[in-house]
Amino acid sequence: MTKTEFAQRLLHACDHVKAAEATLTEIDSKFGDADHGLTMSKIAGAIAQAVEESDGGIQEMLDDAAMAVMVLNGGSAVPLWNSWLDGMQEAAPAGEEIDVAGLQAVFARAFEALDEMSGAKVGDKTMMDALIPASEAIAAYTGSDEGELFDLAARAAAEGAEASKNFVSKFGRAKSYGEQTIGTPDAGAVSMSVFFQGLAQG
Repeated sequence: MTKTEFAQRLLHACDHVKAAEATLTEIDSKFGDADHGLTMSKIAGAIAQAVEESDGGIQEMLDDAAMAVMVLNGGSAVPLWNSWLDGMQEAAPAGEEIDVAGLQAVFARAFEALDEMSGAKVGDKTMMDALIPASEAIAAYTGSDEGELFDLAARAAAEGAEASKNFVSKFGRAKSYGEQTIGTPDAGAVSMSVFFQGLAQG
């Protein structure tokens, strides 16, 4: 996959997140600050602008995206997404080509970076409910088709976000609502899932 093709997938991911702003706001308004939709729209906008303006290789493009998110003022999602993107660039190739093994390395390092910061596991009702299964799907893939890789990741992320409805919140403001949070998906898991749906759009 070329840098241009990877950039296109990232731009589709950002478009999906921005289009979901109202949905994310509605979910977050139930047990959070109702700012997740706006925060994620800012993050998506920053990533998209950085990707469009980056004139280096794949690593530089991802580094630019991480830096663009880092300087944003926003909710708790900002440092989490910055860590994830920063992890991506650490394992990314400097050139303009990346294969399946390269993508697996990028997403594995991204997960490690976020996991070190978050500490949340599947069942804690956070963005990790979507990211962990997506990351596991990417790591387990044995084929050589980037499109198929992203399809599998998107499916796993969507199933993870849907499953978050069944969990009790253990982090953030929603934690104080306890079992009342059962039945509502986690906003962070949904936004991560939406991002992966966009990545799957070639």
